[in-house]
Amino acid sequence: MLIEQTYRGLYCGAGDFYIDPHLAVERAIVTHGHSDHARGGMKSYLTSRSGEPIVRRRVGVRASIETLDFGEKIDINGVTVSLHPAGHILGSAQVRVEHKGEVWVASGDYKTEPDQTCETFEPVRCNTFITESTFAQPKYKWRPQSEIFARINDWWQLNAMWGRATVLFGYSLGKAQRLLAGADPSIGPILVYHTVDSFCAAYRLSNIQFPDYHIIDETTIAHYRGKGALIIAPSEIRKTGILDLIGEYETGFASGWMLNKSSMRSMIYDAGFALSDHCDWNGLLGAIKQTEATRIFSMHGFTETLTTYLKSQGYDAHEMR
Repeated sequence: MLIEQTYRGLYCGAGDFYIDPHLAVERAIVTHGHSDHARGGMKSYLTSRSGEPIVRRRVGVRASIETLDFGEKIDINGVTVSLHPAGHILGSAQVRVEHKGEVWVASGDYKTEPDQTCETFEPVRCNTFITESTFAQPKYKWRPQSEIFARINDWWQLNAMWGRATVLFGYSLGKAQRLLAGADPSIGPILVYHTVDSFCAAYRLSNIQFPDYHIIDETTIAHYRGKGALIIAPSEIRKTGILDLIGEYETGFASGWMLNKSSMRSMIYDAGFALSDHCDWNGLLGAIKQTEATRIFSMHGFTETLTTYLKSQGYDAHEMR
């Protein structure tokens, strides 16, 4: 096992490093800046160059962080390591590990459909592929993102015609920037929550362009009351009470989970959009095939469903719990 699951996280014993560790370790390779992958307390970090500002914001400005360009190789205790685009959010990386002719790739989180806010997923040939399986069930099949954004903008425009605000909820990092980049600014003013804006700064360092927007506070909310504004924010904004100042509004949520019409998430919003930064079922199978790996480990999601199917297709497939 070149990479194995331990209580601290994925561990490469030959190189003595961890990938997205849960607990403090000497050396951590971080696939991307989401809080369930980038944690503070590590002695040193390695991550992608474009993802470094996001990871640093997560783990602390004084953290020791080394960066790699995508495709650049580094030797760690005789193990060759390189990072490759995962297409999940800006700077998200797959970790390629090579030792004594054996090549493993740990995917982190990934999606194969390109979007304008991050690097496009690149399949990496390997012997063993560790894949996420967040949406690893056949029922999860995404519509083209162009279609989803057209629906979002049509919904916003209809609300604006009636003088209603449109509150679109999404995670502050990754999803919110994707929603912002896909919004049609000709419809009306755009407002974003401060946590969304703070991550947008890292995106601008990579020349990702956004339409003009205003940061949400009591003054801006009051100013755009009744003017058909689009508000992009995480769900936590509901706890602040600031939405009470915007007047009449409708709410929507953008997530792959919105494909589950009976889910609690879909029942508490006026609109739902199945827009995910993870692969759907077909995306996962396509990515796995492109690696040409014969051994597959699945983790983070519907691992049993994916493993059972892959075994039926002749793969040496296993779950990592």
